[in-house]
Amino acid sequence: MIKQIELSLKPYPRGFHLITNEIMSAIDLKEIEAGMVSIFIKHTSASLTINQNADPTVRLDFESHFNTYIPENAPYYKHDYEGSDDMPAHLKSSTLGSSVTIPITRGRLNLGTWQGIYLGEHRDHGVSRKIVVTVYA
Repeated sequence: MIKQIELSLKPYPRGFHLITNEIMSAIDLKEIEAGMVSIFIKHTSASLTINQNADPTVRLDFESHFNTYIPENAPYYKHDYEGSDDMPAHLKSSTLGSSVTIPITRGRLNLGTWQGIYLGEHRDHGVSRKIVVTVYA
C-alpha cells in the first residue's frame, strides 16, 4: 500500500521549527504495523531535518550556527536577486536536505525519544511551504 498527500504549512519566520505534529495530524498510521514514511519539501530555500524536540534552545543554536557557517553577503555570491538571504537560503537547504525518511512501527513514527521533524525556514520572510508525505506499508 502506498498513500500520498500534499499539505501546505503555515508561513514560519526564519529559523528552525518543529513540524512533527502538523505532519502527524495529516496522516493516519494506526493501521500500519510496519512501513516507512517519506517527507519531502518542494522548495529550494527551506529544508527538513530530524533533531532534538524538547529544548527550544537547540533550534536557536541551529539558526545561529547556520548563519555563521553560511553567512549573508559573502563577496563571492552572484545569486542575490531576492535579497541578501537568497543564496544563503539555497546553500542551507542543500546542506540539510529536502527530505527525511522515518520508519513506521505499530501505527506510529518510530522516532527516538527526543527526536522531532524540523522545518528549516531559511528566508527572512517565510511563505507557506508545500510538503509531500508518502506512506509505504
